[in-house]
Amino acid sequence: MRQPISTNEPGRRFSLLVAGLVVACAQIASAAEPAIEWWQNAVIYEIYPRSFADSNGDGIGDLKGIAQHLDYLQELGIDAIWITPFYPPPQIDFGYDISDYQAIDPQYGTMADFDRLVAEAKKRNIRVITDLVLNHTSDRHPWFVESRSSRTNPKANWYMWHDGKPGDRPPNNWISIFGHSAWAFEPKRNQFYYHAFYAEQPDLNWTNREVRNAMYDMMRFWMKRGVAGFRLDAVTSLFEDPQLRDEPIARPGVSSYGDPILTRQYTDNLPECHDVTRELRQVTNEFPGRVLIGETYLPNVKELAKMYGARNDELHLPMDTQFAFNPLSADVFRSKLRDAETALNGNLPLFFLDNHDNPRSATRYGGHKDDAAIAKLLATVLMTPRCSALMYYGEELGMENNDPKRKEDVRDPIGKVGWPGEKGRDGERTPMQWNADTNAGFSTAKTTWLPVAPGYATRNVAAETRDPDSLLSYYKALIHLRKTEIALRAGDFSLINETDKNVLAFTRRAKDGTTVLVALNFTATPQTASFTIGHTQAATLLSSFSKAGQTVSLNNLVLPGYGAFVGRVQ
Repeated sequence: MRQPISTNEPGRRFSLLVAGLVVACAQIASAAEPAIEWWQNAVIYEIYPRSFADSNGDGIGDLKGIAQHLDYLQELGIDAIWITPFYPPPQIDFGYDISDYQAIDPQYGTMADFDRLVAEAKKRNIRVITDLVLNHTSDRHPWFVESRSSRTNPKANWYMWHDGKPGDRPPNNWISIFGHSAWAFEPKRNQFYYHAFYAEQPDLNWTNREVRNAMYDMMRFWMKRGVAGFRLDAVTSLFEDPQLRDEPIARPGVSSYGDPILTRQYTDNLPECHDVTRELRQVTNEFPGRVLIGETYLPNVKELAKMYGARNDELHLPMDTQFAFNPLSADVFRSKLRDAETALNGNLPLFFLDNHDNPRSATRYGGHKDDAAIAKLLATVLMTPRCSALMYYGEELGMENNDPKRKEDVRDPIGKVGWPGEKGRDGERTPMQWNADTNAGFSTAKTTWLPVAPGYATRNVAAETRDPDSLLSYYKALIHLRKTEIALRAGDFSLINETDKNVLAFTRRAKDGTTVLVALNFTATPQTASFTIGHTQAATLLSSFSKAGQTVSLNNLVLPGYGAFVGRVQ
């Protein structure tokens, strides 16, 4: 069996040292430091299981592969892993078309493998979060097989069935997120069913109490197995307009699928969603310490704030998509940080930059000589504000997209339908880059389910572990600092120098007065910044351009292009 990279003795010693420092730091923390839940200030690591590590040489990642690399995740400083779906599906949408919510797809392993993964993760103080796909099932799920069979069967009302218009036309103009009409005809019922995504992913009817109860029982099944919480897929898409009104045209033109561009005012973020998220919270409250993370693509921070609940009784951590996909601009990121601090009613934001549905940040912001500096800048802006932070596997290495060059190479159905305007999501889902061996150490198979990105020979865990100046080494130091520096762990957040269009700066201040300054140059040219914060010097804690321990002047701090600085003021 292929051995995990992180089981070397130096790695173990470093891991034990970090764990000891974290415990010691917690023990000496100020008595005034507020008690927090584990998920507050946590670093959560998203794993796409097909692409993380292949333990049996079939070219597809699996649960045993994840377990083999838990030491690496512990050494990195991860508090929890979110694993995207590993349930049995037909693999139309690679896991998000579920045919059995309470089983493991054999290509990923067995239920025993999952239980061992949870147990081994717990030994390393890493929690396991699973993906909860609420909006739809596979069309091969027994519920839908029964529902589509007739209008009188016991589950006839478990999905969104409607009569069509004369001439066998769909009930309205709604468009699938993945292209073309959102309605599919079923001859057995002589009706259409609604699918917000693929036709093979029929939408459940969340107005049906039996559907809700079945889903809540499924959640209890996994929490009893030790799951620490759920990431809620497409949670804002659970309800549709009961009047079936046509969606208005959003703007002229057509999408990459050739469809008219419509609003989603009748098919997304309807008020009824909040009834369900409150009930989901009540179910997780039966198991103390569980967390609900929401996939919340929303138009503004006001709508994001609603996802926490008027009484903080809905989602613990709705994903702040307002923060995630922006130009590389000090002003823009400053505005997103300000919104998170002032418009979320004091709730903790969940910041992220990468995930399995969008091009990697290394690709979005990269492509020139400053890539290494930009990656460290982004790591710093993700990890140092007052937030919980979500990473995507390989982000700590600077992994880039490897988009297909030909339509025949595309695996993602989105790309198959929308090519060439839409290439799909294969590029951000390529195998994890563990070393410079064949297939980047991901698999011993001759062919992997997706090809490894071409830069793996130098951008991999083994190479970056040996390099103290690598992005991986920077992430390790940054996450360690986040856990051990009281101001970063539990301090207030304040923006400073807010009129500076080039340098984003803020402070984190703990109850005992300990203050950390973060200064980030969002331009390619050097910038000199001056800070009036009651102190004239700072001791460097971490910097992308200088050594820790150095004392710098706050009257003329020189930041090189895309330079990142974190220092304790004194």
